[in-house]
Amino acid sequence: MSKARPPLALDPFSSLGRTMLSAVAGFGEACLLYFKSLKSLLSGTIFWKNTFLQMEMIGLKSLPIVLVISVFTGMVFSLQIAKIFATFGLSSQLGQGLTLAFARELAPVLTGVVVAGRIGSSIAAEIGSMKVTEQIEALEALSTDPIDYLVAPRIVAASLMLPVLVVFADFSGIIGGFLIAAAYANIPVKDFIDGILTFVNFWDFCGGVVKAACFGMIIAGVGSFKGLKTENGAVGVGKATTESVVISTILLFILNYFLSMILYRL
Repeated sequence: MSKARPPLALDPFSSLGRTMLSAVAGFGEACLLYFKSLKSLLSGTIFWKNTFLQMEMIGLKSLPIVLVISVFTGMVFSLQIAKIFATFGLSSQLGQGLTLAFARELAPVLTGVVVAGRIGSSIAAEIGSMKVTEQIEALEALSTDPIDYLVAPRIVAASLMLPVLVVFADFSGIIGGFLIAAAYANIPVKDFIDGILTFVNFWDFCGGVVKAACFGMIIAGVGSFKGLKTENGAVGVGKATTESVVISTILLFILNYFLSMILYRL
């Protein structure tokens, strides 16, 4: 008597295979979305009015949150280690450590997470709502390409505004850290600035800006992709929004690791 095979839904290998095929197909579709967005930008068919509106939404309206988070992160950074550095006579090293941490890692990653939570979810929800209410089909019926009108403006805006936000995050975090270092551990301004000028170079900041541009592409691209794939009404919109934030954040941290290795030759 032949042994009965498990139901397809309970077969772990079948389930794994379907998951892998779905992931590969999704990766291919996402790459195609980026390619079409690049084509829209290069051909000039992108809707620039929408791009400027998205730049305002992503950059200007995210700035207060980024500033608050960066200032307090810099302050707690100094609060944790400033006295230790001062005790061992390494006052000048605090400026170096704080600046390198912000320029290379903290500013781009914190800004990316903030924008992924605020903007990535918004993009997925907005485009997802348009998809389930058939507004995307209405755009196509009016001979308007959704890539030109919805996707490309968001990807371009996020890629341009994330670097700007990171610059503000760098300076606000460093200033916040310095204020606590001076007030809490009596570290002189001269020592703090000497440490920055001696050990930090321009590329440390440029690398963080490059990371931010890549993070912006990831966040807007994932949000747009999940929005365009939305199904099942309001439930599907909520699912797309959650998945957009989760996937963007995971990809952001993975990409940050490899970009750190490449940009700083670690």
